[in-house]
Amino acid sequence: MSESVTIHLPDDLARQAHAVAARTQRPVEEVLLDWLGWGVAEMPVDLLSDEQVLAAADSQMDEREQDELSELLARQRDGELDASGRERLATLLRSYRSGMTRKAQAMAIAVARELRPGRN
Repeated sequence: MSESVTIHLPDDLARQAHAVAARTQRPVEEVLLDWLGWGVAEMPVDLLSDEQVLAAADSQMDEREQDELSELLARQRDGELDASGRERLATLLRSYRSGMTRKAQAMAIAVARELRPGRN
């Protein structure tokens, strides 16, 4: 199910959305939906619903990314990582750390909301 919503965008935001839409050859509405989706994904954990908090507390890095991270770490350990590999490794490590931080925040909120048992 979807819902239509009318909003008035500030001029600078509308210009940016139209520029991205033109550059990517997509409708501006699609660009704005992507942006909203990204915003929700980064929404502070304490604003999430109980269901979303539990999902965040149970989240894991994508298996494909986990495998890539393991491979890059092994290559780094063996001294076989080139510049692009180091850049990709840094990106994956940032993503991993961010995900773990969000997961820990979600677990703390789940305990505070009594959705999960706390430590004894």
